[in-house]
Amino acid sequence: MSTSIQVIQLQVHGDDRGQLIALEQLRNVPFDIRRVYYLFATRSDAQRGHHAHRNLNQLMVALHGRVTVLLDDGSGPVERVLDDPSQGLLLGNLVWRALYGFSEDCVLMVLADRLYDPDDYIWNYDEFVREAGGLRRQEA
Repeated sequence: MSTSIQVIQLQVHGDDRGQLIALEQLRNVPFDIRRVYYLFATRSDAQRGHHAHRNLNQLMVALHGRVTVLLDDGSGPVERVLDDPSQGLLLGNLVWRALYGFSEDCVLMVLADRLYDPDDYIWNYDEFVREAGGLRRQEA
């Protein structure tokens, strides 16, 4: 996976009473948290996402259950299953994502470094490839 797609291990604190994970901006979440949302009660045959963001960075955590995320940063697709609440999937900008294979009990929380902005979305995969390819060439 590229640096724009990273799995991060979250520190678990716990004892016989249970487990706790704290998410703190600029500590284990490497950005200022401006928005938090979560998906739940998603049908197992539903697909979500199918877009990229020009500027947004996100951290996805499956708090409960399981979901498969198809990711592409312009270098080709990779699949990642989220099913461990102690792991986060960090997505930089210009990463295409499609979510599917939701378990009935899936609760997926997403932390973002920007407020909702419809102009930040790229809904067309071919447009994403053009924009991501141009950026990756400039970075090389």
